[in-house]
Amino acid sequence: MIERLQTIENRYNELTEELIKPEVISNIKETMRLSKEQASLREAYEAYQTYKKIETGIQDAKDMVKDPELGEFAKEELLHLETEKTKLESEIEILLLPKDPNDGKNVIVEIRGAAGGDEGNIFAGDLFEMYRKLAEKEDWKIEILEEEHSEAGGYALISFMVRGENVYSKLKYESGAHRVQRVPVTETQGRVHTSTATVLVMPEAEDIDFTLDMSEVRIDITRSSGCGGQGVNTTDSAVRLTHIPTGLVVYSQTERSQIKNKEKAIKILETRLYDLKMQERDQELGAERRSKIGTGDRSEKIRTYNYPQNRVTDHRIGFTLNILDRIMNGDIDKVIDALITEDQARKLRGE
Repeated sequence: MIERLQTIENRYNELTEELIKPEVISNIKETMRLSKEQASLREAYEAYQTYKKIETGIQDAKDMVKDPELGEFAKEELLHLETEKTKLESEIEILLLPKDPNDGKNVIVEIRGAAGGDEGNIFAGDLFEMYRKLAEKEDWKIEILEEEHSEAGGYALISFMVRGENVYSKLKYESGAHRVQRVPVTETQGRVHTSTATVLVMPEAEDIDFTLDMSEVRIDITRSSGCGGQGVNTTDSAVRLTHIPTGLVVYSQTERSQIKNKEKAIKILETRLYDLKMQERDQELGAERRSKIGTGDRSEKIRTYNYPQNRVTDHRIGFTLNILDRIMNGDIDKVIDALITEDQARKLRGE
């Protein structure tokens, strides 16, 4: 452990020196790359500085134990520092686990109504509200990228960007099929129906991760359609991008400006292509991919929301809470924390 921490400290200090070099300061892309690497090491680096101080304190306390005047105080201090050291060692074990390079990124989330028709779309809207309220609690910012409203309420599709600190590290576990069990508003017999909505969470593609070759993209300008506010149908401002090699199509019409819609569409396309690249890499890793909580089959049923019993169950870790009302009001972080804890425990066990 100490050897790994020393390696991290050496690299952190090297990066500090690199970042003040004039040739690096003048290169924005290189500055971003090095700053990102240093940020990924900061927590372990700072923990090691604290660890070294505790080690020094322990040695000083041991030297004072035989002192007739300070001996009792030294014993108490030694006991306190040994406890702190044990606690910090456990925290460092987790900090030294292999990190997901995307954890610090913003995300694009897509929610679609799936099985259950109108009720699936209504539930898609409920999930969006749940994530929106979570974002408020976490001080994250949400920007709508694409929305297809359902006549009965909710969304056939809603796509949105979430920006903030370590967004992907928390939302990456949300990809998959979410199942709801409740009496729909359209049900006259009071029967409980089962419907689903799917959630896809993709880390935002950054320049240092992925560069889109615009020569491989066909751009079509069309007239906006559907709900979008006054004047949305009067100008040719909607943008559709087609990535020719993969056939991926992205459509953006939420802005009145053609330029802004194009910028949004490019960002979505870059993120989808980056996500595709990650899926291909994960498939190559095979068994390792299947052992991870957040990267399973995206059609997998990951969670059930049972309204009659006020219950939420995450099937991947067998975790249940009977506070569905609070979870739908943004307290989903309780489930997310349980997933993070289990993910870390599996990694510590070497699974």
